[in-house]
Amino acid sequence: MFRHPSIQDAPKIWRLVKESGILDLNSTYCYLILCKHFADTCLIADDNNELLAFVTGYRLPASQNSLFIWQIAVAEQARGRGLALSALKELLRRNAHHNVSFLETTVSPSNTASRALFMSLARDLNTELVEMPGFDESLFPTGNHESEPFIRLGPFDVKNLR
Repeated sequence: MFRHPSIQDAPKIWRLVKESGILDLNSTYCYLILCKHFADTCLIADDNNELLAFVTGYRLPASQNSLFIWQIAVAEQARGRGLALSALKELLRRNAHHNVSFLETTVSPSNTASRALFMSLARDLNTELVEMPGFDESLFPTGNHESEPFIRLGPFDVKNLR
């Protein structure tokens, strides 16, 4: 069910982001790059070639023990099954050999589902979740984007993941 993405998955990821109505829609090219160059830090869940969920991320260049989660989404028909949390845990397990001990992301204040997801992950990792100022809404040129506070979980040991 879980696997790293290929470039053929990029258009499906783009569609799922668009259908989410919550996430920032990036160009298909952006998702192609993620699937090609960052496949080891991205994960998809599919069933019979139907995309059910995805997580995109990358290890921070200046801190290789930190995994930054860029976007995560679950298709409407697959929601309510804990798929997002399972995908995050699986991605952390697959990056354990990189000694990842921190997870970082940004989540807008109104995205309560993502906030709850990362709180659950922090509990399962038996670690703290710290929120700090991130990207202020004034940095987004369209003028219709909420601030994106930084969220950091860790330190944690993936071997102890429940």
